[in-house]
Amino acid sequence: MIVNSTNLTILNRAFNSAFKDGFQTVTPQWERVATLVTSTTSEEKYTWLGKTSKFREWVGDRVMQNLKLHDYAIRNKRFENTVTVDRDDIDDDKYGIYNMPMKELGESAAIHPDELVFKMLAAGESTKCYDGQFFFDTDHPVGLDGAVQSVSNHGGGAGTAWYLLNVGKLLKPIIYQRRRPYTFNPLTSPDDPNVFFKNEFVYGVDGRNNVGFGLWHTGFMSKQTLDEPGYGAARTAMFGFKFDNGNPVNQGGKFLLVVPPSLEAQALKVVTAERLANGADNIYRSTAEVFVCPWL
Repeated sequence: MIVNSTNLTILNRAFNSAFKDGFQTVTPQWERVATLVTSTTSEEKYTWLGKTSKFREWVGDRVMQNLKLHDYAIRNKRFENTVTVDRDDIDDDKYGIYNMPMKELGESAAIHPDELVFKMLAAGESTKCYDGQFFFDTDHPVGLDGAVQSVSNHGGGAGTAWYLLNVGKLLKPIIYQRRRPYTFNPLTSPDDPNVFFKNEFVYGVDGRNNVGFGLWHTGFMSKQTLDEPGYGAARTAMFGFKFDNGNPVNQGGKFLLVVPPSLEAQALKVVTAERLANGADNIYRSTAEVFVCPWL
């Protein structure tokens, strides 16, 4: 191929098309546990998290209800993935060998949010959420002034962690904040330093985003044995969660039992088996969907 601006434009379009093909070959999983929030600046503040009020019979004048304010913010980060192509390979018509790396760039861009979201979930017992406590913690403050109690969404234990999440609410347990989608950018002009000094074309993908936590009430983590009693304890705890105004949090929704590959068999026994080992009916059958997460 003669390396000129016309041919490079054609080549860049072909590589961009390969990138898009790779992006579309995978189905990201982050949407199962995270809510997408579009960002318009360097960071977004979520002061509204945890704000609740309560309806009352309108007798006399309206009653103004004070809402708790939380200083919780998610700052966007830059992420990039860059590869180089030897100019001589283009000159010698060997550019076809780079279609697969360009597709892999697309695949990597598509699943990168999965990495961010599920690593955030795994760090939930050591990462703070909007109320200043770790997302999975034993002492979340709940209640209005003068009547605050400590509530736990951590089941304790010393085994492998598993998670029961309510993903059927407007706001899922994790927030995926997107400032700028992943885009494909070539650096192939003969005047570019990488071409002049290194005889290389550069192709990069970059985007701006970050992740954080939503309402802790929508998640429960346990390191206890994943069996009928352990799962039942998690469900009981979650259905007991209340907002500061006393209203129940998890009155409905869709529950996801998120486990690492090592706990797949136990999870399936708990929520898909018709009967228990002793022959009794499995009362927890179909109460949650099992999601085996390789990032955990």
